[in-house]
Amino acid sequence: MLEQENPLRVFEHSSLWAHKGEPKKRLTDNQLHALQAFHGEEGVPYYTLIHKGVRFTEYVGVLQVGNLTIEVLPKADKNDSVTQWHGMLIGMLKAVGLFNIQAPTSSDLSLRSNSILDLYFALYLQEIEYLLHRGLVKKYRKIESNATALKGSIQFAQHIQKNLVHQERFYVRHTTYDVQHQLHQILYKTLLLLKQINTNTALNSKIGSLLLNFPEQQDLKVSEVTFEKITLNRKTESYSKALEIARMLLLNYHPDVSKGQNHVLALMFDMNMLWERFVYVSLRKGFCKANLSYTLHDQVHKYFWKPAHGSRSKIKPDIVINKDQPDCLVLDTKWKNLNGYNPSPDDLRQLYVYHQYYHAKRVALVYPGGEKGFKNGKYLCSSRGIETDIECSIITLPVEDSIDAWQKSIFAEIHAWSGY
Repeated sequence: MLEQENPLRVFEHSSLWAHKGEPKKRLTDNQLHALQAFHGEEGVPYYTLIHKGVRFTEYVGVLQVGNLTIEVLPKADKNDSVTQWHGMLIGMLKAVGLFNIQAPTSSDLSLRSNSILDLYFALYLQEIEYLLHRGLVKKYRKIESNATALKGSIQFAQHIQKNLVHQERFYVRHTTYDVQHQLHQILYKTLLLLKQINTNTALNSKIGSLLLNFPEQQDLKVSEVTFEKITLNRKTESYSKALEIARMLLLNYHPDVSKGQNHVLALMFDMNMLWERFVYVSLRKGFCKANLSYTLHDQVHKYFWKPAHGSRSKIKPDIVINKDQPDCLVLDTKWKNLNGYNPSPDDLRQLYVYHQYYHAKRVALVYPGGEKGFKNGKYLCSSRGIETDIECSIITLPVEDSIDAWQKSIFAEIHAWSGY
């Protein structure tokens, strides 16, 4: 049997096969069957099924299938270095806040040398260590027990049922103050999951140690609703990052119920949304450092159509600078390399609508890759075909050698285009 690379790193929109391609980058039959079963009849957005293989989409991140970890990396130019793009993806995730942690030992973790999945596992374990060091939060809870001392209120129905021959006992309901509550049940369940799916031997001892130190909890069935109902307060705010990672792991874990060997864990991110957020935080960072007083909004919607019956439809550009001001600017980010071609008519029409509805001074489409800079184009009059005063720009932002340099370049180019 041929040895596989682990993690196996591929680029978005590329394919993996079970009987084709580089020997170390082939799926086994069991791994392909697991991915096919995970895809199911309804499908998943991360990849499509092809003949004896899978083709990845614009989603990037990590898929764990059994003991195999597949990292899907972004790619916006001709550079095909998986090492550099692995580092850039981690840098982008960190920049938008998906690797921010509260633990003071975060500087001890090398963010660029591990697989993305190892990073999430290590960050989660670090958060649990941090919470244990601070001391776990206790809460009040109601419990019922058949006790030898009268404490709380007697539950007469159960007392008579259970204690006819044990008159020295009392079936009571009372309040206790301890660490047995929902937050800890979620964190403990995630620790048990890590023990089951972790393939990095360097993390095994830490997982085992934390399971010994963390109070054993009752099992809890979790769903999206479980996390939506959680409300943190001043005492439990420190749990937010651990719960965020626990949510990602628990809700994206799909056990193999048929054979129990090829479980699937999917931590995948829509690259279009990640690019949009990355450009936004880069601009916000640049505005703050330059001490510029512009307002910056993301996902600002306006209603533009209403049927006779039913809900209104809305438009929602990615980034609006100086909203409702005479110098308003609208940006729409697109994760694709134009390679010298014009934007699609749909994208240009979309920006025309934004220009009208937001009364924008300028609008622009923002792309990665290509030559640094921007070029302007004007919409044509529908009746005479001549240029109007309505302008739409194309801003291209080639990938730099580091995330910090790329963020500075993004701000510099958009600031230069803005004319502020």
